[in-house]
Amino acid sequence: MMLRRFFPLALAATAGLAAAQTDPVRFARYLDAVEQHSLDLAVQREAITSARAGVSIAGVAPDPSLSWDVGPKEFSREVNPKPRLGQSLSLSWTLETAGKRGRRVKAAESTVALTQANAEGVKHNLYSAAAGAFAEACRTREALLRQEATLQALSDVVRANEVRRKAGDVGGLELLQSRSERDQYQAAVVKARADVRVARINLAVPLSRNLAEVFGEQPLDCAYQAFEPGDDVTALVESALRGRDDVLIARATLANARDSADLARANRYVDPSVSLSYGYTPHGRSSVDAEGQPVDGSPRSNTLSLSVSIPIPLSRLQRGELVQAESAVTQALLALRQTELKAEADVRATHAQFLAARENLARYRDSVLADSQKVLEGMRLSYRNGAASLLELLNAQRSADDAYLAFLQAQSDLANATVLLQLSLAQRPNL
Repeated sequence: MMLRRFFPLALAATAGLAAAQTDPVRFARYLDAVEQHSLDLAVQREAITSARAGVSIAGVAPDPSLSWDVGPKEFSREVNPKPRLGQSLSLSWTLETAGKRGRRVKAAESTVALTQANAEGVKHNLYSAAAGAFAEACRTREALLRQEATLQALSDVVRANEVRRKAGDVGGLELLQSRSERDQYQAAVVKARADVRVARINLAVPLSRNLAEVFGEQPLDCAYQAFEPGDDVTALVESALRGRDDVLIARATLANARDSADLARANRYVDPSVSLSYGYTPHGRSSVDAEGQPVDGSPRSNTLSLSVSIPIPLSRLQRGELVQAESAVTQALLALRQTELKAEADVRATHAQFLAARENLARYRDSVLADSQKVLEGMRLSYRNGAASLLELLNAQRSADDAYLAFLQAQSDLANATVLLQLSLAQRPNL
């Protein structure tokens, strides 16, 4: 009974695994794997962990000091009897003033925020690299398919000319020329195959591991989705300034500089030290005076004392650390403004590039490809009927191939422009 239940489940699981291994890899799935396995992001996560530990360190107050004293011990021979040893126990600690501990914690927390913002910046660059590698892998694969089809077409021409040469319809020179063109084009196909392998290998760089380790031999899904950012560039700029990683880094840097300046000002206040001591002196030894009369020793003593020590802040006459801290705040303010200006320019530029890339791709898809393919088909028919020369056929083939390769490049350009625009708008890339 259990076996009858188990086998259908096992078959279903096997079928699901087989389907997962054959499903094409979409860009979103590849990007998820990049986020999971990237060593660059792992380094940033460790940096965030370290920064968070700094908050705990910043909250540590100065340790109190406990001391125990014994003495004094008398070594002089003239003193007799020797006094007994006294003992004292003291506890001292430093009192932090001007809210130093709270300001240290706040500065450490702003360091955490800055580290997190820097991690988003690393993620931005990683997304861009991943998108570029993915688009190039798609372009080289589709280019290889086209070049292999062209090689097959040239081989068909050679075979047809061999038949026509036997029939006396074409000369030996034309057969040799068609064969030479086919053999030369074979080199381009060999290079295209190498380009495909290289492009697939390069997908491992953002992934920080071999692509086959994560996805096996699954093909890439290069059916990109249309992206509609809208035409209101001003609204896009406003949205970008709220979430771009470079702007967030600049703002976090400014906040961290201000917190560091507050801490520098607080550190100029001196910290008093308080000490509480307890002393015990035992009963002194009895002795005799010069006349031989007994003299009682000193009575037992118990003392308690409190002392306060305040440093004289002569070193505070110089203001170097304040000048440095305030200068860092000014620099961060200027950098933030410059970053916001660059962000606005970046959004406008990437938006313009996106529109141009989309228009170019539409032109190739709607007219250039169809026209060049019609010319090629017509020239092939004319060549078979003897109405066109081999040179004309080869020129039409090259023109059609160039148009198709340019279309693939335009498709890759649009994918890259889409990702750049999405990143400039503080969006996660989606193709």
